[in-house]
Amino acid sequence: MPNCSGYDACCAVHEKLREEDAAKKVYSMSNLRKKPTLDKDLEKFSRLELAGNAMARPLVAPAVAFVFLMFAMAMAGFYVSDQPNAIIIVAAAGIGAYLAINIGANDVANNVGPSVGSKALTIGGALLLAAIFESAGALIAGGDVVKTVSKGIIDASQVGDYTDFVKLMLAALISAAIWLNLATWIGAPVSTTHSIVGGVMGGGIAAAGFSSVSWGTMAGIAASWVISPVLGGIIAALFLAFIKSFIIYQHDKIAAARRWVPLLIAIMAGAFATYLAMKGLKKIVKIDIEIALLIGAAAFVIALLVCRPLIRKQSEGMENRNQSLRTLFRWPLIFSAALLSFAHGANDVANAIGPLSAIVHTIQEGGIAKAVAIPLWVMLIGAFGISFGLMLFGPKLIRMVGEKITKLNPMRAYCVSLSAAITVIFASWLGLPVSSTHIAVGAIFGVGFFREWYTMKSKRRIAFVKQSTGMETFKQNRVKEDEKRRMLVRRSHFMTIIAAWVITVPLAAILSACMFFVVDLFIF
Repeated sequence: MPNCSGYDACCAVHEKLREEDAAKKVYSMSNLRKKPTLDKDLEKFSRLELAGNAMARPLVAPAVAFVFLMFAMAMAGFYVSDQPNAIIIVAAAGIGAYLAINIGANDVANNVGPSVGSKALTIGGALLLAAIFESAGALIAGGDVVKTVSKGIIDASQVGDYTDFVKLMLAALISAAIWLNLATWIGAPVSTTHSIVGGVMGGGIAAAGFSSVSWGTMAGIAASWVISPVLGGIIAALFLAFIKSFIIYQHDKIAAARRWVPLLIAIMAGAFATYLAMKGLKKIVKIDIEIALLIGAAAFVIALLVCRPLIRKQSEGMENRNQSLRTLFRWPLIFSAALLSFAHGANDVANAIGPLSAIVHTIQEGGIAKAVAIPLWVMLIGAFGISFGLMLFGPKLIRMVGEKITKLNPMRAYCVSLSAAITVIFASWLGLPVSSTHIAVGAIFGVGFFREWYTMKSKRRIAFVKQSTGMETFKQNRVKEDEKRRMLVRRSHFMTIIAAWVITVPLAAILSACMFFVVDLFIF
């Protein structure tokens, strides 16, 4: 038997220890009850600070944009302070900066959205790349002379006097900026060119009547609503069909990639060389389409010779799966985003600064000119306005274009970017007025709808899957694939974007006509 006295002593020690532990707990709880006043107050303050920061965050971008508008107006005031009607030029500079911000927020998404959606670029990397190349394109190749009336929409000779012309251009700037702002808010990528064209048309009708509008030109622009996205979609789908048939659904994917990927990259190099020669370098040197095609052919040959050994070296040791193929397309896709941004900056900066330059020239000279020189300060407003708009408000549309319409990977995004360049070249050769926005988004739709068809109807794909997985597995997966097929393109986004495209010109025209009469009350 155990020693009872020792056992009792041990029990007494344990009991004392339990009492001490209980006393410590009571003491700590009492401390917690004494401390909460300060601790809880500090905790409340920290939560209030976090809530305040969360509420203030959405206001940062508008605040920065407002500062930029004030800077643009101050810069305009510095250059025109000693000229007549300087206050109108200063106001126009603010409106032009506002339009440039909205162009950056909406239109630039088409250039980098596919790269972000395919994970080739992060959203931060895309914003930085696009901001640099958009600004470079605008400043280096943005043109030093622009037409005062975009694409000959109206006959300026029918506008009463130069004051009516200034009101017309102010109305066009305001209406285009408001519509682009609204389109960005609802998440619809629309054409900035069509927005300013609609604004000029509406202002022209208000100033000089329906006879002042070149309805033949407007008919061509209306036709581009259909031609641009359909052509872009078809070309993108054809390239994706080629990649699927000759690379993805081949048993030795790496060998197929070594054969065909250099050719695809060379086609991209040739297309972008031609595209930049035609659209991106017109300020530096004017190049006819024949010369541009020769430049593209030279770029094609050089890229093909350079890429064959590079792709072979890069593909060494790669696994025979689709993930390896995506790696091969990543860098070409990043380069395409940079080149598209450069060309867009060179081309579309005129949408913001063209009407502004026309206003400045008309007020300074007291008359209407067919073409005007662009002052450096006006070019800076357009270039940096586009970059500010992209950095502050661009992510929403970038995610819409790159992620929410259909799922993109580097190969699909590559087809979209390549289609954008080729379609613009083809349309320019035919003399068709097209929209880069409609082409890029149409190419994304084309890729998505092609995938829907290919998933269920392609005999090559069905035979490949049957051989790879077996007939029973193929039958089991058939129902699941049929369900997924209907989700490859989101119909709600498709309908929203199509509706926004259709109403862009008429809505901008109506807004512009209303703005013309509002402006008429306050100036001259």
